[in-house]
Amino acid sequence: MQCLVIYDIPDDRARQRVADACLDYGLQRIQYSAFAGNLSRAHQRALFGEIARRVKGRTANVQLFAFDAKTWSERRTLEQHYDDT
Repeated sequence: MQCLVIYDIPDDRARQRVADACLDYGLQRIQYSAFAGNLSRAHQRALFGEIARRVKGRTANVQLFAFDAKTWSERRTLEQHYDDT
C-alpha cells in the first residue's frame, strides 16, 4: 500500500531521527518533511511505533496516510527545476 508520511517537528535532532526511520523503512523523501513509499500494514504500524519512540517527550505532529493503488495513481504532482544560467 502506498503511504505518505508528513511531519512538523521543531526539534532538529528528533526531526532527523524521524527522517532516518522513514529511510530505514525504504520510504523516499519527496519534500523536506514528507516521505512516500510502499509499506504493508504491518510495516506501517511498526514505522509509526518507531517514530513515536524517536519523538517521545518532544513536540511533534506526525501523520501517516495510506492509499490504495487507484487513489495513489490518481494523485497530481508538479515538479519543476529552473536553471538560471
